[in-house]
Amino acid sequence: MPIKLENVGIAVRDLEEAIAFFTDLGLTVLGRQTVSGEWADTAVGLVGNHARIAMLQTPDGKGRLELFEYIHPDAIETEPTLPNEIGMHRVAFSVDDIGHALEIAARHGCHPLRGVATYENAYKLSYVRGPSGIIVMFAEDLTKG
Repeated sequence: MPIKLENVGIAVRDLEEAIAFFTDLGLTVLGRQTVSGEWADTAVGLVGNHARIAMLQTPDGKGRLELFEYIHPDAIETEPTLPNEIGMHRVAFSVDDIGHALEIAARHGCHPLRGVATYENAYKLSYVRGPSGIIVMFAEDLTKG
């Protein structure tokens, strides 16, 4: 059976804030919608599921993020995820200039967990605490000329 990744879904506290962050990084909004009804309840597994959603796409057209803000049931606040917790870890993006990506993130009040690391002179890497506490990894390939 062929399989391909469709998208990564992320629940956010503030949809507009998350859209602003990811579009400033270069993603584009493919569409927005409010979803509810029996089909949404069944698909997601929540009774009374009602959410505002936005589908975003990376500039290369291959990666998609589905952001959703719950209207009902109420979103459940949790502690920010740590890099070593079991479960959804992070969303990662290749960037041409990690410094520029970090400047954009900082304009949104989002900063590295610790700093920028260099892995074997091949990549510069940084984990950023993004909107709604999402961990976002930036990776700059140093081997590209």
